[in-house]
Amino acid sequence: MQTTAELDDPIRLPAPAPEPARPGFPLWAALVPAVGAAVLWQVTGSPTALWFAAIGPLAAVAAVLDAARVRRRHRRTVRRETASALAAARPDVARRHAIERAARWRVTPDVAGYLARPAEIWRPVPGRGSVVVVGSGTAPSTIRIDGESEPARDLRREAARLDDAPVGVPLTAGIAVVGPGVAAAAVARALIAQVCLTHPPDRMRVDGAPEDEAARMPHAGGRGDLRLWAGAASAIPADADAPIVCIDAGAPPPRCAAVIRLRAADDAVLEYDGAAVPLRPEVLGRDAADAVYALMREQQAALTAPPAGPANFGDLAAAPSGGLRVALGSGVTGLATVDLVDDGPHAIVVGVTGSGKSELLVTWVAALAARFGPDRVVFLLVDFKGGRSFDPLTRLPHVTGVVTDLDESAALRAIDSLTAEVRHRERLLAEHGARDVSETDGAMPRLVVVVDEYAALTTAHPALHAVFADIAARGRALGIHLVLATQRAAGFREAVLANAPLRIALRVSDPGESRAVIGCIDAAAIPGGPSDRGTALVRGAADSEPRLLRVTRCPGEAIDEIATVTRAAGYAEVRRPWLPPLPSTVPLEQIGQPGRIVLGLADEPAEQRQSVVVLDDDAPGLVVVGRSGAGRSSILRAVASQVPPERRCWVPADPESAWDAVTALAGADPGTVVAIDDLDLLLSRLPGDHAAEVAARLERLAREARGRGIWLICSAQRVSAAVGRIIDHIPDRAVLAAASRAEYVALGGEAQHHDVRLPPGRGRWGGSLVQFARTSAEDGVVPASPDQPVTFWPRHATGFVAPAVDRTFAALEAWRRRGTEVVELGAATPLRAGCVVWGTPDAWVGRWRGAGSDGARRQLVVDAACGPDVRLVTGSRELPPYAAPGRSRAWLFDTRSERVRRVVLPGAQQT
Repeated sequence: MQTTAELDDPIRLPAPAPEPARPGFPLWAALVPAVGAAVLWQVTGSPTALWFAAIGPLAAVAAVLDAARVRRRHRRTVRRETASALAAARPDVARRHAIERAARWRVTPDVAGYLARPAEIWRPVPGRGSVVVVGSGTAPSTIRIDGESEPARDLRREAARLDDAPVGVPLTAGIAVVGPGVAAAAVARALIAQVCLTHPPDRMRVDGAPEDEAARMPHAGGRGDLRLWAGAASAIPADADAPIVCIDAGAPPPRCAAVIRLRAADDAVLEYDGAAVPLRPEVLGRDAADAVYALMREQQAALTAPPAGPANFGDLAAAPSGGLRVALGSGVTGLATVDLVDDGPHAIVVGVTGSGKSELLVTWVAALAARFGPDRVVFLLVDFKGGRSFDPLTRLPHVTGVVTDLDESAALRAIDSLTAEVRHRERLLAEHGARDVSETDGAMPRLVVVVDEYAALTTAHPALHAVFADIAARGRALGIHLVLATQRAAGFREAVLANAPLRIALRVSDPGESRAVIGCIDAAAIPGGPSDRGTALVRGAADSEPRLLRVTRCPGEAIDEIATVTRAAGYAEVRRPWLPPLPSTVPLEQIGQPGRIVLGLADEPAEQRQSVVVLDDDAPGLVVVGRSGAGRSSILRAVASQVPPERRCWVPADPESAWDAVTALAGADPGTVVAIDDLDLLLSRLPGDHAAEVAARLERLAREARGRGIWLICSAQRVSAAVGRIIDHIPDRAVLAAASRAEYVALGGEAQHHDVRLPPGRGRWGGSLVQFARTSAEDGVVPASPDQPVTFWPRHATGFVAPAVDRTFAALEAWRRRGTEVVELGAATPLRAGCVVWGTPDAWVGRWRGAGSDGARRQLVVDAACGPDVRLVTGSRELPPYAAPGRSRAWLFDTRSERVRRVVLPGAQQT
């Protein structure tokens, strides 16, 4: 195919090499030998030496002659190279002229050009509608010649002229043809026909034409805004946009800026814009004009006069048999049929809202179901425009499922499952040793995937472009066919368009959309009235021109009848290309496995399976993260219920009990499962030192869990720095729903997986969507109530560190009532048996150090309210167990024990 791209590059001729400069006469070369010979003669006295004087002049003459020879040879070489370059350039100029000439005639054809390419009739092309081609002649060419030699200048002058090119004038300039009546009328008739072939009747009307011609001219009744005058030169109306008239002789009308003066039947001169250009005009006789007008009437009828009415749905069964051939409605000559096997394997349907796309798709599916059983064809229907267009089709046994954007996750899941369907069909082909589905002896039916509003689907989820492109490329052999409908062709990518030769265009608003789908602008000319709904143009791979189709609407009772007949035939239930969605709850009792920690049920649509997820035996544990109400606690209870009670350690939510449980984990036996719910909340309830100590112990436990054979399972709503250091040692993470996308990513999930609508207990596990199991067994699964510390009653020499508050005085009074002596700490107050010495933290600083050095047993009780000062008072660096302030808690230090205990002070309400 010739293109005009190379016309932008100039033809380059080699620049001639500069001629060598003419050398001067070598005077010194002639004189020096003569002087040398004279000196030699004077020295030797030999007259023979004088002969050497002749060498110089002889050598100089020889040099001059040799330079002349070199210049002559150079001139011959340059002439030869120039002639060779010109010989090669002239055919290139002629070839480029041919390309340029064809391109210009293609852009602005005359009547003969339109008849040679009927698809160009009424096709909008930039620069075509504003020009009238008045004939062929010489026009300036765009070909460039690079070179400065005289032959290059001659070739440049030749290349600058393009012969037999279209010569045009602006349509609105007005044209007068001057010459003999018959010849001038033939030329004017050709010009008028050319303009009519360029502009459709809905954009231009012709006025003034003789009645016999107007009756055959579609534009005589046109309704367009552009007005062409084809009548008498003396009656040109003032509002005529483009007058084309002919006169025998005399001055042309003032309204006509372009004048064609005929010198012979095929010879004329164009006078326009102050120049006279010779040209050969086009002529058109009456019979030829009638044929041109008949062609235009046929095209107009094809666009504006569809069949009288669509066929009945019951009549569609009369269509001829084929692979998946069915009739969709009536055409110009009868039923209009399509075949997804022969015309496909895939189809594209384009049409604006209200043009009848959904009705066409329903009719197509119903017609296929009426003609072929579920053993031959099944359907997956995707409605992504928020409607319920496919609801009537759900009654058909052929339909494996209908998915809509009302449940977007289910729609995406079904489409992702098509990847697994592709692999399933590839395996079946391999088992049967077949190259395509037709060679499998009916082992699998053809699957037709119908998508309404494909552009909306792929715009919301761009990754699906690759899924449909893969199916489009491999679907023919696998028996998977796509029928993709949308409003605009721009929604399709080239990978899909290249494999979808079956095109159906209903009414579109842009001629470019029509051209992109069916190769012409006819779909843009389909009327938009209510009676025109369902009018379409169909073009298959073997069609040279689109075929007209008036879609038959399928009634609901016809679908019911098809479903009844199909079920009565006893077909086996069709195989769904995907499994049902995950249930909202998965009882652990249904999927439990002895000896394994079962987590839940994973959805793997790309593999067409739902598999049980278990925790690896060598895993260090499990982390569950998600918002409140996402099901974190239920997952931990389900895991804990699968562990024997003797191996289960549930860290309570109470901070005091949690501290005791965490500090005891250092001696946990192998096989122990440590469960901590709301780890982030637990750490936030502890003061700084205690929270840091608990976090450090748990981080060490998580790091050593695999080596010690311990599982740490924990949950958190937010991942703080301390929580992050702990769970970083546990790679297995269940990410449940989060309040926002940013929070979901912070929990460790991927942004595209965020979904606030997930039911409780559903989340991501290693990228897979999992519904985690729930257990109905609660006994022994949740932590028991924490043990309460005992009330302290002094029996040995006791010191009491507490602030001077009512709670302190109430404890001292309770001890007095039990017979214990209470004294306030003084400068020399000793600790003795049967006595409690009370003082504030400031008074006790430095007094406890050295206690018990004499071997006597002494005890020190420190109120939990003095927590910030406990290390200063006791002189011990060890952090005491956590004691909640405000709950009458205290720490008991004993000189006979290194262990610090938590106790309750008497005399106040104990919680």
